[in-house]
Formats: sequence, structure tokens, C-alpha cells
Amino acid sequence: MPDKEEIALIAHLMRRAGFGASRQELEERAANGYEATVEELLHPEEQPAIDDDILYRYLPGYEGALGPPINQAEWVYRMVNTQRPLEEKLALFWHQLFATGNSKVDNPPEITQQIAMFRRQALGSFRDLLVELAKNPAMIWWLDNNGNHNGAINENWGRELLELFSMGVGNYSEDDIKDASRAFTGWTIEPKIPRNPLGRFYWNFEYRPEDHDDGEKNFLGHTGRFNGEDIIDIVVKQPATAQFLARHLYNFFVADEPQVPSWNINPPNDPDAVNQLVAAYDESDGNLRSILRLLFNSDFFKNARFARVKSPAELVVSTVRMVGNYQEPRPGFNMLAMECNWQGQELLNPPSVESWHTGGEWIDGGALVRRVNFAAGLLGDTSLPGVRTIIAGLRHRGVSAPEEFVDACLDLVGPLEFSGSTRSELLAQAAEDGDLNWDTEEETEKSEKKIGVMLALIAASRDFQFA
Repeated sequence: MPDKEEIALIAHLMRRAGFGASRQELEERAANGYEATVEELLHPEEQPAIDDDILYRYLPGYEGALGPPINQAEWVYRMVNTQRPLEEKLALFWHQLFATGNSKVDNPPEITQQIAMFRRQALGSFRDLLVELAKNPAMIWWLDNNGNHNGAINENWGRELLELFSMGVGNYSEDDIKDASRAFTGWTIEPKIPRNPLGRFYWNFEYRPEDHDDGEKNFLGHTGRFNGEDIIDIVVKQPATAQFLARHLYNFFVADEPQVPSWNINPPNDPDAVNQLVAAYDESDGNLRSILRLLFNSDFFKNARFARVKSPAELVVSTVRMVGNYQEPRPGFNMLAMECNWQGQELLNPPSVESWHTGGEWIDGGALVRRVNFAAGLLGDTSLPGVRTIIAGLRHRGVSAPEEFVDACLDLVGPLEFSGSTRSELLAQAAEDGDLNWDTEEETEKSEKKIGVMLALIAASRDFQFA
């Protein structure tokens, strides 16, 4: 049997590299070892993908759905049911970094196609990912590169490629933006088939050489007749790019950082950790699998437990996975997607190209109430299969007295590390309700109700908001 510390470390890994894991899965992974678990996560192609035939057979409206809530629901289904948790978590990371919103694209299947591209490119080279992003029709439309022409440039894509997607403010000039934009002229969307009478067809990338500015360009100290891929080749070699990506990875997987717009004036909270990620970027030529391998095996990652506020998607998906009531195609995924929206993260529709603000800004008064009500409502429901498993675990351990009751609940739900004040409140509630007792059917029923109350209180606590 793996020791408690090993299980706690695996649980930390699964919260960050996925959306949590059941106690049984944690014990199985801990038996295999931490580094072996990291390697399995880093090779999602070795695990079964979501079976689209089954998904669309049960939920045929999800295939090519034109309504934003259904596309959001399909992604939530994949996050809840994936056997490739890091792949899905990285899709969420890239969506948050390369924010593309349906508010302008107005074509939900194209945003869904972009998310699928993130899955395919999630663990390859950063260079290849940026090239695919530049060719992605949803991004082209989102940042107006379809209106970027030889002799009449549109700077939106060129500017955001440098400012928000790769290097960050202060590492390039306005002239760099102009010549980057010139290099991407001719990168557009091929003519679209009219949607009537058969509905929408997917958009496709098209390169139009006749609309490309083939003149000499000066970009970040380099001179040449650059095309878009040449610009990306230069960008990914910049020290600022390695630093910018490393800080994003740290913010998403390790611990909350200040908001991105302030990064040019606020240094990283852990410069040494960011420098280690930069070194991994340089040594691997921007290979994302190599960078994440260093991250997950590092001491700075292992020691950063409960240092991030869960995003709404993380809170919703991890709670649903824990209680186990959506482990197959069924009605209701659209309501889970809407729950993310109501908590402040409308999937496939970030508020702007700057994306969502993270950390403590996920939580305001209204969002906190929704987060608490959602999680407490599920964890307090003793009819749900995951909650039944927790009850069975408590009974198997012979838990009775208040202190062991509280500690066992925190262990089986997490293991969670709660503050002394929160634990004292939980202990007071447990003492007020009396010991658990399984001797009779009536006592068992009372004990199960006590467990439901305790789990709801755990979900309603401040500490539960952190991953």
C-alpha cells in the first residue's frame, strides 16, 4: 500500500495535470510511482481517445452543433470522461492563452475545431503550434488576418502574436509589428460554401501568393523577404519567448501569478522556477513535452500544493469527476457548461483577446456563491456513486469519532490540506452531530446523512477553492 505522502503527491499531480482522480486511481498510480505517472500523462496517445461514435450516437446533436452551449457541452463531456487528462488540460491552457471567442467568430464549430487542433499539437513543438495557430481559420477571423493584404496591412494578428501569444509587451517595436503583419499577408480563409440549404461547412486555410507582400522586411534584427513561417522561426528563438511561455506554464500549472498585462513591470513570483523552465525550452528547442516533464518532476511543482485558485472549468469538471454522475453520454452536460459560464468562464468565448484574468479574480461575491452551491450540492448528495464510494471508504476504515471522521473525509476527498481554522470548524460540526455508527440500519442512515453534511461543508469551505 503506497504511503500517504505518495498518494498526496500523486493527487497534486492529477489536480494540475488533469481534473483530479478517484482514491482508487490515486492508489493505483501511486503504486506505479510518481515519475511513471508523469510519463503516462505526457504520452496521451498511448491511452484510448474519446469514442466519437458512441458520443454522437447517444448525443447526435453534438456533432457539428451550431449553438455555442452545445459546443461547450461537448468539450465538458470530453474533460469529464477523458482518459487523456493532460491532453485535455493543455487544450484548456492553450485556449486560455490563445484566446479566441465566438462573440466575433460567430461559428462555434470553428472554435471547437481550434480546440481539437490544440489537442493534436499540445505536446509537440511551440514553433509548430504557432504555425498551426496562424493557419487556424477561427484565429484568422478573430484577429482579422483575412483583411491583411499586400499594400493594406491589418496589424491585429501581427501585434497579438508578439504581445499576447509569444513575447510579451516591451520586447518588440511598432516597426516589428508592421513587418510581421506584412509577412502574414496572403494567409487567409478559402472562399466559403454558402450555408444554405445544407448548413455550415468547415472553414479552411488558404495561402494566396498573389496577395503576399514578398518585399524585404526587418524584424527583430533580422532582414529578409520573410513569410509568416519565417517570422515564427525568429520569434521562437527569442529569449523573451522562452521567458513568456515559461511564466504562463508556471501560472497555469504551478501557482497563481499577477495578471498577464502587468508582467512587464512585475517580476515572476519564483524567478528560479521560471529560469528552469526557460532552460528546458532552450535545451529542447521548444519541445512542450520536455518542458512539462521538467515542470512536473521539479521540487517547485511538488511543493506548490493548493497554490492556485481553481478556474470555473476546473472546479466544475473536477467535482463532477469526483462524484461520478456524468461518466457516460447523458442529458445535462449543457447545464454543466452553463455552470462554467455562470461562474465566470464561458468556454469558447473568452471576454477578449487578453483572455480571462485568473487567480483571485476568478472569485467575486456572486461567483463564490455559485461555486459553493455547485460543489456543496454535489458532494453533499449521498446518492451519487462517488459519494457512495467515500461513504464505503469511511465505513471500511471503521471511522467513528469526530476527529478521525474529519481527517478521513479530507483524506478521501483529496487528500486535502485545510487551514487550522477550517479544520476546527469542521471538527465542531462533527462533534455536534456525534460519532458515526453503523450498527443498525437506522444508525447507518443517520451516519450517511452526517457524512453528506460534512462533505458539503468541505466543498463550501474557502480551502476547497484551491487546487
